Amino acid sequence: MVGVGIGRPTDPNDLAEFAALAASAGTTSLGVVLANRARPDPKYFVGSGKAEEIRVFAEQHQADLILVDQTLTPSQERNLEKLTGRRVLDRNGLILDIFAQRARSFEGKLQVELAQLSHLATRLVRGWTHLERQKGGIGLRGPGETQLETDRRLIAKRIRTLRARLEKLGRQRDTGRHVRKEIPVPTVALVGYTNAGKSTLFNALTGSDSFVADQLFATLDPTVRRVKLAAIGEVVLADTVGFVRALPHELIAAFRSTLQEARDADLLLHVVDASDPLRDERIEQVREVLRGIGAGDIRELLVFNKIDLSDDKPRRIFGPDGVATQAWVSAVSGAGLNDLREALAHAVRPNQVRRTLHLDLKAASVRSDLYKRNAVRAERQCEDGSWELDVELDVTEVAKLLGGQGVSQVQTARARQQRVA
Repeated sequence: MVGVGIGRPTDPNDLAEFAALAASAGTTSLGVVLANRARPDPKYFVGSGKAEEIRVFAEQHQADLILVDQTLTPSQERNLEKLTGRRVLDRNGLILDIFAQRARSFEGKLQVELAQLSHLATRLVRGWTHLERQKGGIGLRGPGETQLETDRRLIAKRIRTLRARLEKLGRQRDTGRHVRKEIPVPTVALVGYTNAGKSTLFNALTGSDSFVADQLFATLDPTVRRVKLAAIGEVVLADTVGFVRALPHELIAAFRSTLQEARDADLLLHVVDASDPLRDERIEQVREVLRGIGAGDIRELLVFNKIDLSDDKPRRIFGPDGVATQAWVSAVSGAGLNDLREALAHAVRPNQVRRTLHLDLKAASVRSDLYKRNAVRAERQCEDGSWELDVELDVTEVAKLLGGQGVSQVQTARARQQRVA
């Protein structure tokens, strides 16, 4: 592994994360070469002297692969491979390889392949060229297309096919979202740095059995489940892909439909590893990615997970509006989960109020819809067959209902009856 600090010494924490990425890909580390530069070298990124040191180190340890914790240009990658005689992979290539190993669903595999081809398209090198035009003359003219051009054309065609398939899957996913929005169930997306315990927390809240492992990017495919909360009824929880420092742009573009779950959420459950000494830095890195995908303005509830590995106690911290902004829990031991569910209910519906509504017979469909949304807390039937419902809804939803025919607040309905009398 090669750690390079540009304009500063190599950060040991960054190198430790890179080592975890390498281990997640299934490699065995034989050693580390560190380099510090004011700016990248155009030819080798690390400079000719350090590149020679890497070559000697790789030969002595009989390494098969050289991993560089930076983003290399195609020419820098090729130059290092030519010098060392070994395959060279930069940070982006390593993360793409991990994603390729972990993708399980059809959509996930398409997304990873698209990201890989987008990455590969800039790294094609000239292969065999015996069919290209070498010189003029009868019998010496080739078909006019080199193998490099053929590869580019085939990759471009495959990329178009993948994008078309992903767009179709994206439309299907949008249809599912529209169906959910017809019966407005709040959506909560779990986001956070990779290996923060999102899937474990997701399983603890929903009773699901999503794959869990102590490794980076253990799960890639989004999982959506419904969970009932005491105060507001059903909530849709979506477990999304974990983020990491300097997440490759190809992956963000390829996983756009997956990340749409975070963009369309009513609340972001930002899961943080409470035992991580760099947790503040990780929080900012996740928020930077969220801003990049257009989810930076969504209400956020910080969940500090893994308190069983730290000295923290289960607790909640409230904001000026009385809504919880932080919760400290352990998804493994279950400590603080009940408080988290309560905080989640208030955070996802911060403007929820309890009202008593009077529904005429012509508003029977409204009554049915309220029961589907699990918003009814009590019901009384009037002598004329109409209903009085005690409901808990968001202020805006109450206003929307009162604008419909046959729906009024009980106080208003009773006052009208008194005026008629």
